[in-house]
Amino acid sequence: MKIHAIIAAAVLSSSILAPTNASAQVRDSQIVAPKVSHWEVRLPGGALVPTGVQRGAIKRGNLTAVQLAYAGRPNFAVMSTIGWARSRDVSAAGDPKLDVFTYDVGAEVRAPRTVFSPFAGLGAGGRSYNYRKLDVDATHNLAAYGSVGGELAMRRLRIRLEARDYVAGFKPLAGEGAGHTGNDVVVMAGFRLVSR
Repeated sequence: MKIHAIIAAAVLSSSILAPTNASAQVRDSQIVAPKVSHWEVRLPGGALVPTGVQRGAIKRGNLTAVQLAYAGRPNFAVMSTIGWARSRDVSAAGDPKLDVFTYDVGAEVRAPRTVFSPFAGLGAGGRSYNYRKLDVDATHNLAAYGSVGGELAMRRLRIRLEARDYVAGFKPLAGEGAGHTGNDVVVMAGFRLVSR
């Protein structure tokens, strides 16, 4: 009977003294939390706002996007975005409808996770302009961006606000004239749910 009591006491004391975080790793006499890496998917909406020379070429348009990010470290993520803006070519007769497609990959540096976590990023990719109903070939251009924003945490909900400043090549849509570099701002808002 005494042996059973001693064994039970030993098991109980070892379970109490064991580390509470079973997933932690011990390295060189230090407890190191495991690296957290995860995927994030968002469907933000917003607006494409032409600036500078672009204001005379295309109209402000509503934007829908898909963002996929991989956060290999808590303060760093690789981000891919595909966006579609519904605009108009204000330089052509009749202001024909124009689809503006953006596709890019970038890197994002994030502040430590708190109730509000700011971030900044850089990226590059492409921009395509395509008339919705006119029989004119689409134009394709290189694009780069810088971004700033933040993510607001409310329990499991994350609300993200982001502003991007794009610099992109712009070829005349009708195929006449020389190309130039254009600038526009994209403002997006989206949300996601996180697992506990």
